[in-house]
Amino acid sequence: MTGLRAAEKEPLFKISLAEWSLNKGMFKKDGAEPVEHLDFCKIARSLGIDGVEYVNQMFADKALDKAYLDEMKKRQEGEGVKGLLIMVDREGNLGDPDDAKRAKTVENHLKWLDAAKHLGCHSIRVNAASDPKLAYDEQMKHAAAGLHALCVEADKRGLYVVVENHGGLSSHGLWLTGVMKMADHERVGILPDFGNFYTDRNKGELYNPYKGLREFMPWVKQAMSAKAYDWDTGAGKFYTEDRREGREMSLDYQRLVEIVVKAGYRGYIGIEYEGSKHTEIEGIKRTKQALEEVRALMS
Repeated sequence: MTGLRAAEKEPLFKISLAEWSLNKGMFKKDGAEPVEHLDFCKIARSLGIDGVEYVNQMFADKALDKAYLDEMKKRQEGEGVKGLLIMVDREGNLGDPDDAKRAKTVENHLKWLDAAKHLGCHSIRVNAASDPKLAYDEQMKHAAAGLHALCVEADKRGLYVVVENHGGLSSHGLWLTGVMKMADHERVGILPDFGNFYTDRNKGELYNPYKGLREFMPWVKQAMSAKAYDWDTGAGKFYTEDRREGREMSLDYQRLVEIVVKAGYRGYIGIEYEGSKHTEIEGIKRTKQALEEVRALMS
C-alpha cells in the first residue's frame, strides 16, 4: 500500500525551464535585467524548478572547455537541478543536400553530444533544416539522412537526438513525422514546441497546433517545449497569446497539456517564455502557474 500511495502522489508531469526564456537578459538586450549563463541553474531553483534545458548559443565557445563544463555541472549539482538537454543551433543544416556539408554538420554536433553527456543530459535538440528551395520530399530525404548519421553517434553516448518544429518545413507536422519514419533510428525523436506550428511562417499561416501535437506524441522522448507569450490578455485563463502583427496566435494550454498527458507522457514540460507583456522572470512565473493549475485540474 505504501508503494501505491507514493505512486499516486507522483505528478502527471514535471516542469523544467528552457534557457531561451532568459534570452533577452542573456544577450543584454531590450532593457532586460542582465543575466549570466552560469547563474541559470540558480535562477531555475529560485523559481522552484528542478530541470534545466540549456541553449548552446549561451556558451557557444565552451563546448570543448572541460573546466567550464565542470563549473556548469558543479552549479547544476549545487542547486539540485537536473541538466536535461542542450538546444543546439548554428552548426549547419543537418538536411543539407550536399553530402560533404551534411557530414560536416553532423561532425559539428559531436562536441555538443559530448557536452550533453558531460552534464548528464539525455538529449541534444537539433534542427532539421534543409534547402527551402528543394521539393518537400527532397528536403525530407536529406534531413532524415543527416539525423540518422547523428543518431548513430548519439547512440554511442546513450543520448537522444530530438528535433524541434523550429521553422521551415519542420513546423509542418506531417513533414516532420515523415522525417522521423525515414530517419529510422531508435535514438531520433521530436521535441514539440507548442507555438511553432506553421505551414508558412512568413505568411503567418498556421498548422493546427493541436493536430500537430497529437501527430508528434508517438515520437516524443523525454522533452516537451511549452512556448508561452503574453498572459492575462482576456482570451481566457489558460490562454497565452502572441500578439505580434503577422504572427498572431492564441494557444489553449489546458487543451495542449491534456493532449500530452492523455498520450501517456510523464516527463518534463519545459517553460519557454517569449512574450513582451511581462518581464522574463514574471513570464516564467506566470507560465509555471498555468502549468501547475492545469496539472492540478487533471490530477
